[in-house]
Amino acid sequence: MPAGSGSIGGMREGSKRDRAVAGKTVIITGGASGIGKALGTALSLAGADVVIADRQVSVAEEIARELRDAGRLATATELDVRDFPQMQRVVDETAARTGKVDMFFNNAGIGVGGEMDDYARADWDDVIDVNLRGVAYGVQAVYPRMVRQGSGHIINTASMAGLVAAVGEGSYTAAKHGVVGLSKSLRIEARRHGVRVSVLCPGAIRTPILSGGKFGRLNFEGVSQEQILKMWAALRPMDVDAFARRALDQIHANEAIIVVPGWWKAFWYMERVSPTLSFRVWELILGKMRSDIKAAGGSPRPGTAAGEEEQQSPRA
Repeated sequence: MPAGSGSIGGMREGSKRDRAVAGKTVIITGGASGIGKALGTALSLAGADVVIADRQVSVAEEIARELRDAGRLATATELDVRDFPQMQRVVDETAARTGKVDMFFNNAGIGVGGEMDDYARADWDDVIDVNLRGVAYGVQAVYPRMVRQGSGHIINTASMAGLVAAVGEGSYTAAKHGVVGLSKSLRIEARRHGVRVSVLCPGAIRTPILSGGKFGRLNFEGVSQEQILKMWAALRPMDVDAFARRALDQIHANEAIIVVPGWWKAFWYMERVSPTLSFRVWELILGKMRSDIKAAGGSPRPGTAAGEEEQQSPRA
């Protein structure tokens, strides 16, 4: 595809927001799939120099190559966000090459689906290490550089699960609440340094994480991927490229808390106005989820119950 032509993955260029990011240096963690891939594609097509950082480095390299073939600036690098030296390397190498880091997307994330009475210790450790510790490491690596620059924008990917009492994903909800809190505090502190901070709180978005994803999992079995996606259908998952376009418009406007699709704000408002009503609504959602899993023939996955914790290998 020649430079200046239509789209990759459904993205198009030419908006006011696109012109604002042209020439910017952008790092995206978890950039090889889902939301990260969509954001990176949109930003690269808009003229940004995008670094796609991911554990799936071969996939990241393929995406970067496709973008370069379209005449865009994109590179891939291997990154496990649980490893702080790797995170620092990505930031330092990018800054050494381009002289700056304008936007940093703390986007890498995984999920464990299932209720907490079926959890093993690893279901906490794995999610918190990636979704919360990984975000903290990203901030630690890039924020001092942005302070020295006197500019920059950190965008942390949380979730609606960071704003409400989402059910069936306890470790994910705990970590994403932490990401929202971190982002709110950092936004206030960073303002005097000229650094912006936003937090993305997506509703249901059509990405692999809905059915576990590459590094996540569902703690039940006997349910097909097709059945799982059918269960999500009631929440009207949004196309990921459409999500990226709307989210980037709000990032460009320096919004603090970005909820897309917009109708999910109803859950957030309800949580603040009437916590009791919110609890009741999420109890109903949990009941529907249990019923759907049972109807599909699902059951807890053997070996993941909390009572099996001692059989788990300790973390390295």
